[in-house]
Amino acid sequence: MIADLLDRTKGMPSLRTAVVHPCDPPSLAAVVAARDRGLIDPVLIGPEDRIRRVAEAENLDLQGIRLEPTPHSHASAELGVHLVHKAEADALMKGSLHTDELMAAIVHRETGLRTARRISHVFVMIVPSYERLLLVTDAAVNIEPCLEEKVDIVQNAIDLAHALGIPSPRVALLSAVETVTSKLRSTIDAAALCKMADRGQIRGGLLDGPLAFDNAVSLEAARTKGIVSEVAGRADILVAPDLESGNILAKQLEYFASALAGGIVLGARVPVILSSRADSLESRVLSCGVAVLYRGHAAGPGAVS
Repeated sequence: MIADLLDRTKGMPSLRTAVVHPCDPPSLAAVVAARDRGLIDPVLIGPEDRIRRVAEAENLDLQGIRLEPTPHSHASAELGVHLVHKAEADALMKGSLHTDELMAAIVHRETGLRTARRISHVFVMIVPSYERLLLVTDAAVNIEPCLEEKVDIVQNAIDLAHALGIPSPRVALLSAVETVTSKLRSTIDAAALCKMADRGQIRGGLLDGPLAFDNAVSLEAARTKGIVSEVAGRADILVAPDLESGNILAKQLEYFASALAGGIVLGARVPVILSSRADSLESRVLSCGVAVLYRGHAAGPGAVS
């Protein structure tokens, strides 16, 4: 499935990507691998001596890659955002700095990359035991989102699904139960989100919820519980009620179900390729491919050469 996804980037221009502080072997190796696949045209931002030492130790070829020196990670994040403002980068990519440090520069009210849309994170997951691509949100940015914030979280994920070739994604709004109860706020939010979709406040996807995880991904479980739904058992997008549950779910899929996970942040002026320090090279390259598809879709037909 990853090969199919990356094949869809063929014919698209490389994504001009400001890579923020790639000062460890996994970060820099991913940049070179994505560059060699034609996915990104990177600009490396960080302490030049550290980056070149890593490249030499890992035998990574940086020839032809622009390098913008900075003294430390905080300055790297600021410069990455600045390059977007100068129209010298169409995406950001996290290197070896902490996520909070990069996101602080992105969401800064005066100099950041905010839009009217709430910023959120989406995992794009290839799960061997699941027949379709699976998107999980939000597992990295919004800790305890309110209803209005969940509207943007859902819409961001739907927009990404469209870019990945899913024209009408099935969106499962997760909770612990399938019935609406005032004792669980997530069930109230799920019901409200479904009605908001009915009224056109969320567009482009088919929503249902609340749904427990088993009913969202297993047709057998949904039938056993008597749930009649176009979403249940075949969800394309899983919307977690909060960051903790989303993060735990995504990592369980990765470590217990051998899922391959790419990560991208949406809702800013440009996509942000966001990888965990523990991510594999394949996962990081997948994240780059997802960003290329998203940017190409957002730019319209003219983005494909």
